[in-house]
Amino acid sequence: MRLGYGLNIEQTQKLIMTPELRQAITILQLSALDLSTYVEDQLMDNPLLETQEEIMDSKGETEVPEAEGSLADEKWDVDWQDYFQDQDEHRVRQERVVVEDKQRFDPFIASAPTLLEHLLEQLHLQKVSFSLTVAEYIVGNLDDNGCLTLSLEDIACEMNVSFEMAEKALALVQTLDPLGVGARNLEECLSLQLPLLSDYPPEFPEFLKHLEDLAAGRLQRIAHALKIPINKVQEMADLVRKLDPKPGRRFSSLGEVRYVVPDVVIEEIGGEFIILVNDLTVPRLGINKAYREVLSHEEGTDTRKFVEQKLNAAAWLIRSIEQRRLTLYKVADAIVRWQTEFLRYGIHYLRPLTLRDIADEIGVHESTVSRATSNKYVQTPRGIFEFKFFFANSMGRGHNHDSEITTEEIKRALRDIISSENPKSPYSDQKLADLLKAKDMGISRRTVAKYRDELGIGATTLRKRY
Repeated sequence: MRLGYGLNIEQTQKLIMTPELRQAITILQLSALDLSTYVEDQLMDNPLLETQEEIMDSKGETEVPEAEGSLADEKWDVDWQDYFQDQDEHRVRQERVVVEDKQRFDPFIASAPTLLEHLLEQLHLQKVSFSLTVAEYIVGNLDDNGCLTLSLEDIACEMNVSFEMAEKALALVQTLDPLGVGARNLEECLSLQLPLLSDYPPEFPEFLKHLEDLAAGRLQRIAHALKIPINKVQEMADLVRKLDPKPGRRFSSLGEVRYVVPDVVIEEIGGEFIILVNDLTVPRLGINKAYREVLSHEEGTDTRKFVEQKLNAAAWLIRSIEQRRLTLYKVADAIVRWQTEFLRYGIHYLRPLTLRDIADEIGVHESTVSRATSNKYVQTPRGIFEFKFFFANSMGRGHNHDSEITTEEIKRALRDIISSENPKSPYSDQKLADLLKAKDMGISRRTVAKYRDELGIGATTLRKRY
């Protein structure tokens, strides 16, 4: 066999991930809040981009579009002459809206205090001074649950105080609201909250030393250790549920987002579902007209090349945002057609649905639907759901009906069965599987245990009451 070199010409097709395509993919999978942040970053990076508020003149006057002479003859990715003319026309319409809504106020949200802020505010109202600095140090070392992460020895060493001073400072912190903060373990946390109970048995403090047995459902062992009837143990177990094992969780953390902004809103009006893509948080973008002079007079210069590059980048950004809005609308519209009965009648009518079903219906790739629905929420007449909620898996067809059964329907039936069981003799996972099978929902005992855990329902021993 002879080896040698040669030149060949081949014609092949392959997909090249250009920067513009990567940007479009990134924008598609961003939620409304993330997209707002992304656009703000682009506004800082690209001087040609501006918001519609910036487009309005400071005097509120409308400029007259100028003829674009030389710009009309240039070949760009976008017809900039038509674009700027559209911007002028939009400016007239936008100004009328601004004049009419001049007295409108934007809503705002006040941030909730953090646990640190809440505790420091109480400390600064205390009349003691001997341990206030140490107490502030302790508060600063509480975790998100309100538990102390350092030992008293470490605190005394770090603050250069005696062990007794550290103890006094910790005792001061443990008197603050909410009760339970500053605890070093779960038993201490619950013990600090005893004043919140109007009445509790004298054995209750000793009962808190058996929390591990309580978590495992070993009530008989606790009854034997405390030498009390098991029904008394059950009563104290109910009292424990009134206490908060993580008192710091009720406060916000720095930078924590505690609300959901739906990306799509679905409303039923007059028997017809209306779809609105919620992009109100995203600034309306335009292109600064002042840079047209550079395109007209700076031919062949580095400045002109820079402006051309930024113009095309701005146009791609605006296109990508519009394409995201259109894709979201198409996906939501297809979901509405598939899940109309659920939107009207509830969870029992949720149909099995896959990404491929939606992709085939709107004529895009399955990965596009996945990106468009990831980390996004939709507001419906039935509540706010993640998009992935509507893609319910099918568990096959039942023997007595033609429609397919979804996992959500099985979980709902499982919850109903458990809620109606005798608490003194709760069903085992195998019994639950048999009862579901009688309802044409044939799943294994192991699957029952999996769904029960996902629903946050305990095992048989934890559900049993005496």
